[in-house]
Amino acid sequence: MNALSIPTWVIHLSSVLEWAIAIVMMRRLSELSGQRGWNWMAWAMLPAFISALCACTWHYYDNSQTLNWLVTLQASTTLVGNCTLMLAAWRLWKDQQGVLPRS
Repeated sequence: MNALSIPTWVIHLSSVLEWAIAIVMMRRLSELSGQRGWNWMAWAMLPAFISALCACTWHYYDNSQTLNWLVTLQASTTLVGNCTLMLAAWRLWKDQQGVLPRS
């Protein structure tokens, strides 16, 4: 576990915690506002959350070469996460314009 300094670990772990809190907050906002776009946003954040977990796991095991597949998984979930966040933001924007029906 010595691959990263303590301040870098703090940043990595707080990032994972922030993603988890943001997902919960988006779900709650969806419930309170009745706008499903926020719920879509919460689901769209999951790949980015998984990406952060992959990075932390790989670093926890000192960047072991046997876990190089985690780097590929992290890159893939980052790509998917960026796309899902873009689509969810578009849906939220359309929802707030009244273009999409609320259900």
